[in-house]
Amino acid sequence: MRRWFVCCGLLLTISQAYALEGQANLNWLKTAAFAGHQTEYTGIFVYQYGNRLETSKITHLIEADSEYEKLESLDGPKREIVRHHGQVWCYLNHKMVQVDSQQGRGGFPSLLSDELSALNQNYIISDVGQGTVAGYNAQIVLFKPKDDLRYTHKLWVNTDTGLLLKATVLSERGQVVEQYAFTQLKIGGDLDRSSLVPSKSAAKVQVEAPKANSARVAMYKSGWVADAIPVGFTKMTEVQRPMPGKHAPVTQIVYSDGLSAISVFIEPVDSDEDDVEGMSSRGAVHMYHKVVDKNLYTVVGEVPPRTVMRVLDSIRYNGK
Repeated sequence: MRRWFVCCGLLLTISQAYALEGQANLNWLKTAAFAGHQTEYTGIFVYQYGNRLETSKITHLIEADSEYEKLESLDGPKREIVRHHGQVWCYLNHKMVQVDSQQGRGGFPSLLSDELSALNQNYIISDVGQGTVAGYNAQIVLFKPKDDLRYTHKLWVNTDTGLLLKATVLSERGQVVEQYAFTQLKIGGDLDRSSLVPSKSAAKVQVEAPKANSARVAMYKSGWVADAIPVGFTKMTEVQRPMPGKHAPVTQIVYSDGLSAISVFIEPVDSDEDDVEGMSSRGAVHMYHKVVDKNLYTVVGEVPPRTVMRVLDSIRYNGK
């Protein structure tokens, strides 16, 4: 009997220790979620998936009432993205176009949502040591899912500022699915603010503002549901929005568990070439199309392909 009580006490101590470690690491993640918006920095980072490698330069500055960020591609077609006062401008194909700032999550290193309450319930959070990225010390935190419907995430968080320095997505076999990492970085100090001015080629182009009717996004309850959304994913938004090349507004429902996002799109079939069914992938992001009755369903998720397919097959109209 005494041995049984000792074992129970030991198990309770271990479980409490894991709970405390999980909370400590969750605090690291909360710090990282805000650091990407509240820290001034400039640097070069690489995005790797499969055999592909993309290099970008990012500069992020803080003003009295807003953030100012410029992202430039350093390989491939010339692309610039500028974010300021909640608006996003994209220079592409010789045009500077204002785009919808509500679409999707932020890019690296602001990958993390501040909706983190469910992470302890759906991931085993562990401290796996320290490392160095681009000359900066980092705390390494591993998020291993408790189910097979998500990916494992490994994050390198700067120990001084909380800025995310490196982020790796791993498959259930431990293989790298995609990875972001700074190769050069300067945090704080005397940063070159002139770098936020659009390049000469971008400054010369005509700015194309969004059309009035395409800028409107209506928040509403569509009546569409997806029954197989994994536990821990919370609905962040549900909208009906015009989209380029679409003849009718598209219903979009976005879910997030704090580390990953899943978007569900429903639109009428219009017999265009983009109504083709099938799966496509880019790193950890998978897109699955399927025509059901007279609607085209599309699910885009930073989750394994089986999860995307499972979510799409559970879409149904529940009535408004």
